[in-house]
Amino acid sequence: MTNDIERHSPDEWRKTAAALMPESSSAGAEESAAAAKVNANGAPLLGDSRDLFRPKTSDIPAKPGVYKWRDGEGRVIYVGKAKNLRNRLTNYFQPLYLLHPRTQTMVLTARSLEWTVVATELESLTLEYTWIKEFDPRFNVQFRDDKTYPYLAVSTGERVPRVWVTRSRKRRDTRYFGPYAKVWELRHSLDRLLRTFPVRTCTTNVFHKAQLTGRPCLLASIGKCSAPCVNQIEADEHRRLCEQLVGVMTGRLGRPYIAQLTRDMKEASAELEFEKAARLRDQIQMLETVVQQNAVVFDQDVDADVFGFASDELEASVHAFYVRAGSIRGERNWSVERVEDIADTDLMADLLVQVYSDEAGNDHPQSAAPTAPASGGENAAVLPLAGLAREA
Repeated sequence: MTNDIERHSPDEWRKTAAALMPESSSAGAEESAAAAKVNANGAPLLGDSRDLFRPKTSDIPAKPGVYKWRDGEGRVIYVGKAKNLRNRLTNYFQPLYLLHPRTQTMVLTARSLEWTVVATELESLTLEYTWIKEFDPRFNVQFRDDKTYPYLAVSTGERVPRVWVTRSRKRRDTRYFGPYAKVWELRHSLDRLLRTFPVRTCTTNVFHKAQLTGRPCLLASIGKCSAPCVNQIEADEHRRLCEQLVGVMTGRLGRPYIAQLTRDMKEASAELEFEKAARLRDQIQMLETVVQQNAVVFDQDVDADVFGFASDELEASVHAFYVRAGSIRGERNWSVERVEDIADTDLMADLLVQVYSDEAGNDHPQSAAPTAPASGGENAAVLPLAGLAREA
């Protein structure tokens, strides 16, 4: 970003003006300003609170930049960007009846205005996003999820990983899949997965208690846990089970893997290892169900994020479908109140910037936002009937 940054505020304007004129002429300047019906900055009076800080049009640079409106307490209440600051900011100083109702409220709440000049439009976009994240201005367009979605979490950073359903993504040693549309469908799919890949699902306290007592929990008795807590399975073998479960979630274990399991099942049957053959049969059936129940809507080589948009004068809603390998793998919703008279195209552009910038700025080593650009492969989760979401 350019180092040539210019900041302007009412205090700075007044200090500059005071330094340039003799003290004896200050009173006369104020009297002449009143007579000419202009404010202290030399801008025409509007008859409302904007007169306290309105700059002269000629003082606003005709360059790209980002601007901030602040209230009487100094809090940032709105951040915006502009290809041409002069053209954009003068729109806020029209007669009130020409402004959108929410814009009227914003400008009458404000008590100061400042701007930052940058070199390019791209820099203004980046700076605007940074300041919106930093200040969380009350009048900015805020895209909200329509609800809190469930995720499937796998604690790959633990020595004995576990899998569970959660609605938050805060752990750095954990890999998340989702979001999913319905939690009960996610739990049903996880239940089926655990019958084939019986990995640990218990909390740390329950796991340590079982280690101390030497008694596994009920899930081990019904075949939904391999009981690594009491060493019924080695830690390395349990981790391989987790890796296989993750492979099913990402779609890496698909048709080729099913074909390999089928060959192993036939070999086990030929060698009279019927218990092993039965386990492989059940695993094949589960994987077949996963593969078959994904809704195919495009050609198999299509990876795309598809956004739908609907709006009226007060609100706008966006719905996204995530298509991976021709199948709908997930969906998500946002809603937003119109803060000012902003075009639908600009609203949609703001949403795309917000969701993909969140992905670009995500420092989580194991996760990606559900709205990340299509990349296929490891970024797609294929649980059936559970929202069919991608890895998050």
